[in-house]
Amino acid sequence: MLQKFAIGLEDARRIAAAAHQKALENEWKVVIAVVDDGGHLVYLERMDHVQLGSVTVAIEKAKTALLFKRPSAAIESAIAGGRTVMLNLPGATPIEGGLPLMHEGQCLGAIGISGVQSNQDGIIAAAGVEALTAG
Repeated sequence: MLQKFAIGLEDARRIAAAAHQKALENEWKVVIAVVDDGGHLVYLERMDHVQLGSVTVAIEKAKTALLFKRPSAAIESAIAGGRTVMLNLPGATPIEGGLPLMHEGQCLGAIGISGVQSNQDGIIAAAGVEALTAG
């Protein structure tokens, strides 16, 4: 039988708290979404005054990172490099800000950030990933 790790609510809160702190340090207002290994939302936080569209975008960035087990920015880069066929990938939101949450080679879920420039979203997401690996 296979065994797998799972992301729990407390893990998701810890990951989101680190991302939230990074956003606050830079005075960035964002939505933070953490999904499990099935792409289901475990935790969502929308900071005050963030546009409503960022809720869906953050979730979709997280799902992209989960489905493809790579940063959503990797798909964005491939498209920018001329691989326009990547636009047809089902479930792909090719915008930086989604990162997979990995533990011992297993993808536990993902974090997605939306609300500021996509490279800034990526910085915030990386802080969340760092909290997982540190904890």
